[in-house]
Amino acid sequence: MGALSLTGCGPAPTTNGAADPSSADGASAPATPGPTDTDTASPAATASSSQTPAAEEATEATPVTSAPAPAAAPAPAAAAAQPVSQALATTGDGAQAATAFGWGPVLTGDEFSYTGAPDRTKWSVYNSAGHAGKGLRSPQAWSVANGVATVSGDAAGTTGGMSAKFAEQRYGRWETRMKTNARDPKYHPVLILNNNSAPNCAEIDYAEGSSVTSVMRFFLHYACGGADFQTTAATPVDGTQWHNYAVEWTPDGISGYVDGVKTFTDTNPAHQPSTVMKQTVQLDWFPDGSATKPSQMQVDWVRVYK
Repeated sequence: MGALSLTGCGPAPTTNGAADPSSADGASAPATPGPTDTDTASPAATASSSQTPAAEEATEATPVTSAPAPAAAPAPAAAAAQPVSQALATTGDGAQAATAFGWGPVLTGDEFSYTGAPDRTKWSVYNSAGHAGKGLRSPQAWSVANGVATVSGDAAGTTGGMSAKFAEQRYGRWETRMKTNARDPKYHPVLILNNNSAPNCAEIDYAEGSSVTSVMRFFLHYACGGADFQTTAATPVDGTQWHNYAVEWTPDGISGYVDGVKTFTDTNPAHQPSTVMKQTVQLDWFPDGSATKPSQMQVDWVRVYK
């Protein structure tokens, strides 16, 4: 994760790689109201009147009598309007690298189509000190509802993280749909492929927020420190909207994507991780002595492809 990785590597200068800014916005469309079923009232019946004509050339004048006009029939009451049906808001799927590049069917992952805590058959939820020993990673920071997993970080630095029990492998393709609220710059959302036992601190941070909340970064760590230990790219995004972040790891190299647009590539064989990796999801706290605003990170789904 950036210059401070999960493996405990210390900060070092960042080597910037080329980045193609993402042009696609993965925000879900707002709910649209459904049709309104309203019956139209029939027009009121028109009143008719009959009149008896006067007798022509009568020897005695006969008064002309007019029959009273019948009262107008009341108009039928209009049928009560049916309430407008409001479509449920959904996150949608947005533009995906998996679709754009034909990655095929989903092999495993989590759609978060349940309620409660993250599925323990799929995730190991952290219960430990926070990043770099600061704050706390608590299982209570997580909740799953309405098809979305949410991790909340509070003002004291209690936040959360979890690592996948599925797809611990070398090579593959991962894609995650993620957003945050208007987060405190000290809370960094991160999507990582990681193995804490990697001998060279190898780590693929395929989406990492920083104190610059309008940018999402990709980091490939291939050494524990020194002048040359990582390659990186930065992509401008509105992190408060849904976006799809993806990584493709093959023997030929490692590529990163935002909303189906390639933003990072490293084809140097020396930069390849030498061990299997697995997905982790974290909201990490980087305190600076100032007050921290509670923040949230949400994940709609995590999908793994061959």
